[in-house]
Amino acid sequence: MNRRTADLNSDYDAAGFGGTLVPGTRPALILIDFARAYFDRDCGLYAGVEAQRAAAGKLADAARAAGAPVVFTRVEYRTPADGGQFYRKVPALKAFDTGNPLGGFTPELSPQLDDIVITKCYPSAFFGTDLAERLHMAGIDTLLITGLSTSGCVRATTVDALCHGVVPLVVEDACGDRDRGVHDATIFDLRTKYAEIWKSSESLVYLQRLAALRLPDNAAKSVERTPDMTGHHGMRPIGVAGFERDD
Repeated sequence: MNRRTADLNSDYDAAGFGGTLVPGTRPALILIDFARAYFDRDCGLYAGVEAQRAAAGKLADAARAAGAPVVFTRVEYRTPADGGQFYRKVPALKAFDTGNPLGGFTPELSPQLDDIVITKCYPSAFFGTDLAERLHMAGIDTLLITGLSTSGCVRATTVDALCHGVVPLVVEDACGDRDRGVHDATIFDLRTKYAEIWKSSESLVYLQRLAALRLPDNAAKSVERTPDMTGHHGMRPIGVAGFERDD
């Protein structure tokens, strides 16, 4: 952490930002817009985010094993009117016109049979879709967020998740952007105002422990976020609603 970042953290902390959101025991995983356009070197949207795709794929496998819903989002425009002012502002969105293969998923990360696929036209996965209703009907209290790009659709989805009463856990190394500086600035802002920021390693542990709880002989085991994962105090379950800190 450089001096400027440390100063910013101190300034925001002193101003009353950066509280803690407590994850629950009913998570879902969302994988935002892992479209071919971001991985095709001949496409202007290429972002060099192959490592983030790999991290998201591991989380998808862990979420399925834990019985957590896995949600993929995709973008499609049948006509420019579907995207309104957003489509006008970002001409590159033509890559997601109906029939353009750049809007499809890649073999490395694609929905499986039981996964949910949400088609959207705007940055947030919640706007103009039934995502909020699906999460609430399933009793979801926590949303693990991965995807592209950090400063665009990941950010918009994170803010809306918070507004819908779900704890947003942004998996930092499973989200990517065209520029590392833009990614880092967005992560800083999300951490201080809207979300918890986790690494994929601790997210995997969280999902694996929830998977263990699905086994009848492990029903009494605790699901906790341990100091070696975050540097913070551990957490322990209180019923099925969430966790509280062991301070």
